[in-house]
Amino acid sequence: MILPETLESALQDNTKLVSIMFANNEIGTIQPIKYLASICKKKNIKFHTDAVQAVGHIKIDVKDLGIDMLSASAHKFNGPKGIGFLYVKKGTNLPAFVHGGAQEKNKRGGTENIASIMGMAKALEINTNNLESNQAKLKNMQKKLIDNILLIEETILTGHPNLRTPGSASFCFKGIEGESILLNLDALGICASSGSACTSGSLDPSHVLLAIGLSHEVAHGSLRITLGVNNTMKDVDYIISVLPPIVKKLRAMSPIWNK
Repeated sequence: MILPETLESALQDNTKLVSIMFANNEIGTIQPIKYLASICKKKNIKFHTDAVQAVGHIKIDVKDLGIDMLSASAHKFNGPKGIGFLYVKKGTNLPAFVHGGAQEKNKRGGTENIASIMGMAKALEINTNNLESNQAKLKNMQKKLIDNILLIEETILTGHPNLRTPGSASFCFKGIEGESILLNLDALGICASSGSACTSGSLDPSHVLLAIGLSHEVAHGSLRITLGVNNTMKDVDYIISVLPPIVKKLRAMSPIWNK
């Protein structure tokens, strides 16, 4: 989590804008946005949050949180791919991003993708209308998954233990590679990842995991599982049943596992 004192020490006299991720896309940690935004407000600095991982999954009141700008992407809440939105608080002065037309209040010229915009709006409406029930379901599955996976020895839960997005679960398994776990899970019909989709083509360990203090060796053993509203407790039970044997098998083959 970003500490308030860390943010304050980073601000300078010429700072005009602060942008902080609402929820991390790899480890799910939710930042104390309201407190961080209030620090900026005291210094008359505009506050933007990348809420791509949070919109449609967490209740967000931009006025209560003190957010000046917020960006979101439709595919994260079951909407069409390739469309998103930017919330801008009234009175915030933004220059035009694309010139040549009066669309989007002279901020972004060009014909709007109406079909995707309407699809995004409907998807967000559906998600927000069912937000509380979806959260309750996801948190129950998430807790059972995390509690059972942590029974595997030398396993680390990455991200905040409680303040994390519903359904997100990320771990590091000492002594083995995350990619090997993924191959074994895929063979059993389980879709997971070893980091963010943005860095899926990289073999380097996650910069997020390194930033929270994990070593390169431990960070290489990362596994990220994200549960959705279409998952069931039966799915969680299946993961719990097959993952420990996979970890045990890979550790038996690992040259760096000494136990």
